[in-house]
Amino acid sequence: MFAYLIGTIEQKTENTLILDVNGVGYELIISNNTLVSLPIQGETAKVLTYLQVSENTGVCLYGFATEEEKSMFLKLITVSGVGPKMAITILSGIKLSDLIVAIINEDSNLLSKIKGLGKKTAERLCLELKDKISSTGINLNAENVISGNYNENALNDAVETLITLGVNRNEAYRLARSKATEETTAEEIILKVLKELGR
Repeated sequence: MFAYLIGTIEQKTENTLILDVNGVGYELIISNNTLVSLPIQGETAKVLTYLQVSENTGVCLYGFATEEEKSMFLKLITVSGVGPKMAITILSGIKLSDLIVAIINEDSNLLSKIKGLGKKTAERLCLELKDKISSTGINLNAENVISGNYNENALNDAVETLITLGVNRNEAYRLARSKATEETTAEEIILKVLKELGR
């Protein structure tokens, strides 16, 4: 029904956007990725949309800053047990490129670190979406691709250390996982992550 809306940003809060379109305020549910991608309050923005009509939740409008994110959202809600709100939670908990890499590599451990996403649903995401990801239009270069083999003990030790250093748990796992291989030690992973974070 609505492909997109163009209007003035009236308000941005976590997971919510109010867009003034010719005097009508539309409330859209958005991911954290879209939140940081949109212009500041008072500026004009084009927001891609998805309209959900449900007996339980009524009418909900979801917004996206990019075609890639909307495409991934539409794929996520095809998975059993993943509704629109859960899809937004997933998109808020991980960068889009990292989500794609995790699904391609069937890294359900990384996905299950997202708050609210259980291990079984994470595994189902990998199973059902792995073959569909290629159509998202996102190019993954060699630097984006995470090795499928890694030393799990070294990874876990690195994550726990990074958390004690003040790194968010989801971010600590994502970054450590991107640096982990079969040969890397926990110390090497930590040093690489801290270097990327500029510490």
